[in-house]
Amino acid sequence: MPSAADRTVVCDFHGGLLRSTGIFPYFMLVAFEGGSLLRALVLLCFFPLVWILGERSDAGVRVMTFVTFVGLRPRDTDLVARAILPKFYMERLHAQVYDHLWLPAKRKVALTSTPRVMAECFLKEYMAANVVAGCELQMVEVGRVWYFTGLLCGTGPGPGLRQKTLREAFEADGNMADVGVVRGSNPLDQLCAPYCKELYVVSWESAKTARLPRERYPKPLIFHDGRLAFLPTAPAMLAFFLFLPLGFILSVIRISIGIVLPYNISFAASALAGVCFRTSGRRVQEAGAKRRGVLFVCTHRTLVDPIMLTAALQKPVPAVTYSLSRLSEIIAPIKTVRLTRDRDHDAAMMSRLLEQGDLAVCPEGTTCREPYLLRFSPLFAELADDMEPVALDAQVTSLYGTTASGHKWLDPLAFFANPVPAYRVEFLGPVPRDQTRAGGRTSAEVANWVQRRLGEALGFECTGLSRRDKYIMLAGNDGVVRK
Repeated sequence: MPSAADRTVVCDFHGGLLRSTGIFPYFMLVAFEGGSLLRALVLLCFFPLVWILGERSDAGVRVMTFVTFVGLRPRDTDLVARAILPKFYMERLHAQVYDHLWLPAKRKVALTSTPRVMAECFLKEYMAANVVAGCELQMVEVGRVWYFTGLLCGTGPGPGLRQKTLREAFEADGNMADVGVVRGSNPLDQLCAPYCKELYVVSWESAKTARLPRERYPKPLIFHDGRLAFLPTAPAMLAFFLFLPLGFILSVIRISIGIVLPYNISFAASALAGVCFRTSGRRVQEAGAKRRGVLFVCTHRTLVDPIMLTAALQKPVPAVTYSLSRLSEIIAPIKTVRLTRDRDHDAAMMSRLLEQGDLAVCPEGTTCREPYLLRFSPLFAELADDMEPVALDAQVTSLYGTTASGHKWLDPLAFFANPVPAYRVEFLGPVPRDQTRAGGRTSAEVANWVQRRLGEALGFECTGLSRRDKYIMLAGNDGVVRK
């Protein structure tokens, strides 16, 4: 047997590399995020039939594939595979299989029971797989646009296609894989066995506790898209659809509280409506007139960050925005001013606002869901020396209140539709004078200091990534709205 660094490994993706053998949740993610709410509901209605047929059986996979993919465009599926599925895959990697068998191997072959388009992007870009064996989807061209038919090519998800891929991978040069990794009682055993010198069977007990820590992920999980904040198993999706009408009503009530009620009673009303809101470190401003306002430098978690800041301060604070939807601007209970991405114009506009009073700015330029801070634009440091960093963090359980490729006007509705949306607002005090431009620092140094201070307060890691990096990965564009 060759050393670990020279081995060839064949691994069952679902049940080998992943701790769970279930594949229904990943079909549901494609149906919900790449399709629609209605398609996801139809797929859930078909789950009893899938359960009877067998979730990983040939017939079960065909049913889920048809409902999920019929009428979908490849670009929609590619978006889900690139920007949404990797998060759920990485959170369920089997630590022992990944560390001891997959990672050290020289050549890596993965078998998947789902259509190959659902797993190939993750396996090749994140897991460095050399070969991905899975079933292929049929497509049809309608008006110069390609669509999936929902049908599988050739022999489908059974042994035919995957066995053909394995045969091409190993029989061409007469070699065999050194190690095969499967889950016990798995139909993929029959595919791996003829091509493997040794076969490792992953036990159910080890899969329960072998979660891979975030710091050992193949790549840092910084950006991801999609609305669902939970793994959509059949019971979880049933609970989600049952709660959704109530969630919509709660969302309308919670948004109305922020728009209609005075600040001094909005706290209590929001708490009664199920919003968890915590604030700390708020300072009482000194008496007397001030020549200019305070620049509140905030982290950016959702589009309602400035509203939460205003609620914590108990007074309206204008906020500068960029890609805010028209609906969000209309219903916002505070003044919002659009940036133009013209540096000189934006600087002059923000200076005028500071002359009139306090101002809130989010120098990351876009939201980030994970515990990371994106690069801070140094423009804010050139406008004021009286600055106060404000650490904002949001927690959700059902729906994310941000999106890069979806409908942004739904962001506030999605956030407040969670059963118990939570927000934390922590004021960190004024930036010391020796850390401002008045103290001899450059604008970039000030921006980096503020970023580190906010990262320490939240326990987040600072990065040099920007809005452009996020949108190129998640939406395939640079995130700039062009006329």
